Amino acid sequence: MRVQLTLVAASYAAVLVTATVLVYERYMQYVKHPEDVAASGRMYAFGDWILEIFIGCMLLVPTFLLVLVIRKSENRYTRYSKILLGLSLTAPICLGVFSIPAVNQGTMVLGEICMERLFGSPIVVVGLGFSRLLARFDRAKRLTSYALLIEVLTLVFIAGLLLFSAGVHRG
Repeated sequence: MRVQLTLVAASYAAVLVTATVLVYERYMQYVKHPEDVAASGRMYAFGDWILEIFIGCMLLVPTFLLVLVIRKSENRYTRYSKILLGLSLTAPICLGVFSIPAVNQGTMVLGEICMERLFGSPIVVVGLGFSRLLARFDRAKRLTSYALLIEVLTLVFIAGLLLFSAGVHRG
């Protein structure tokens, strides 16, 4: 199992190195062509969003491998499930922080981090979903179910806020 975990760690490292290179290249594109960014900022924003989805999907691959490796060990899978629960708690926290006007209307890094976390929430739901499906032990199933519930309810709350704010602006 140690060799398998080492391979999983190496795959996470490879994904992070690849993501770093991709983000750096994207940043250099902004630096080298600021006039393009000014002229078509929405297209650049869409490209950033696609890059975020791509990186999130790349992270799902080693996570899937990790789940396959640890699913036979109750202690390891329970520890993994606790980490997932902690990760899912960051979604409502980020939503709460982002709802503060000084954070979402300013140029604070905290607002950017919260927004990126919330945009990545659907990918987290996918990871939580297959982690829940592959869980074999009751405690791990319960913890991953709680994590999935928190993440999905946060997304539902976001959708409700968007619909409510659209209705308020219309009427």
